[in-house]
Amino acid sequence: MTVIELRQYTLRPGRRDELIDLFERELVESQEECGMRIVGTFRDLDDPDRFVWVRSFADLETRLKALTAFYGGPVWAAHRERANATMLDVSDARLLSPVRDFTLPGSRPGHGAEPPGTTLTAVVEPPSAPERPGALAVLETLDAENDFPRLPVRTDRVRVTFTREDVPGALRLSPTGRSLLR
Repeated sequence: MTVIELRQYTLRPGRRDELIDLFERELVESQEECGMRIVGTFRDLDDPDRFVWVRSFADLETRLKALTAFYGGPVWAAHRERANATMLDVSDARLLSPVRDFTLPGSRPGHGAEPPGTTLTAVVEPPSAPERPGALAVLETLDAENDFPRLPVRTDRVRVTFTREDVPGALRLSPTGRSLLR
């Protein structure tokens, strides 16, 4: 069963682009080499100090192995101090499973790619909410224990819908240059 993480980081004021530059240059391929897929990386259009990203794993066993390899490996060791210096809070993270999974292109834009200029919306609502038409993906809280406690996750049950429709109160996200989800 595919496991998806939705991660929202509150950053130190004015440091979002610094984190995005580091992330896109050093932390995308290095995570993927460990067994995860970086689905999307975004600027929150309503909060200049928030970075939102989505990554996926084939299953929970792969997630544990991939996170252990990455966070215990040389790339994170080389860049964690710089990355962590941009962050205030990284605890807003969710473990999700797809009801309807993302459809993604086969290849990622290269280093230095321009952002696509599109806007996506992530609607976080109760799992009983009706499915939204035109959804790009629909995810629900994964009923499983977080086996990598070094990265805490929220456990409240939600449905997360990614769409292009404008939904009041939802996350309005602008994909970064290397985001697969555009």
